[in-house]
Amino acid sequence: MRKFTYVPVALTVAAVMMTAACGSSKDTAAPAAAASPVTATATPAAGGDAGAQPSEAGRLSVWESAELGPVVTDGAGFTLYRFDNDTASPPVSNCTGDCATAWPPVPADGASAGQGIDPALLGSVTRADGTKQLTLAGWPMYRYAQDTEPRQTNGQGVGGTWFAAAPDGKKATKASTAQEDLPALSTVADPELGEIVRDGKGRTLYRFTKDTDWPMKSNCLGDCLKLWKPAKPVDVKDIKGINSKLISTYTRPDGTKQLALDCWPLYWYTGDQNPGDTSGQGVGGTWFTVRADGKLAK
Repeated sequence: MRKFTYVPVALTVAAVMMTAACGSSKDTAAPAAAASPVTATATPAAGGDAGAQPSEAGRLSVWESAELGPVVTDGAGFTLYRFDNDTASPPVSNCTGDCATAWPPVPADGASAGQGIDPALLGSVTRADGTKQLTLAGWPMYRYAQDTEPRQTNGQGVGGTWFAAAPDGKKATKASTAQEDLPALSTVADPELGEIVRDGKGRTLYRFTKDTDWPMKSNCLGDCLKLWKPAKPVDVKDIKGINSKLISTYTRPDGTKQLALDCWPLYWYTGDQNPGDTSGQGVGGTWFTVRADGKLAK
């Protein structure tokens, strides 16, 4: 067990003309291939009382929930959960006292990665009482006291802050794997921000107010790119709800291509855990979601 560490398709002539108008490169880019997640089916450990949760995590496994998709379980088949009030970078558990009674922390000792789980994602965090709690991609892991049988997910969505863990440490939801039919670029109605732009994976796209549209330039460099990833160029034939004349491509200092809307470079945020998340909104007072016309959504 090692501790967790921090870790286009050709544009149309109209889009090329738009790129020139923004003062950037006329180059085009090809889309990246999407990776397919690997999952496995877990078999609950034999023996013992069906309703008794084990103390140790044992060999973690993945089972395919009809409602949630891939879900991580401990060696006995009990669902592992993550808490929105915790943090993953750095790992911090904020569930103590009565909270820890309802949501028992999973001990790090004795935990190992089974099929479908990257061992590098396993780590530990030291709790306030000095004990070591298992983490997955930095997120502290818990069981739910009201799960009395293996493969139950009674804790899903409790308080709007508790969610079963997916193999990559994100929240286990069908929405995270059901985005295949989305256009490469489209808009979606957010209850608080209105119509905002998203990519083909359902990820919210953002603008950086320190960038410029004339000349087109990205000022997100170095460490900034660890959190904010440049959006890939898209085929203007595969967009919906956005004027294709506003789509262009920016050539970054390293030669890679970045999608731009109304001459503003676009990014997605690594802190968004699921499609539709907008946790990057307002970060540092410089990052904001965007509308179909490229303007900031505030």
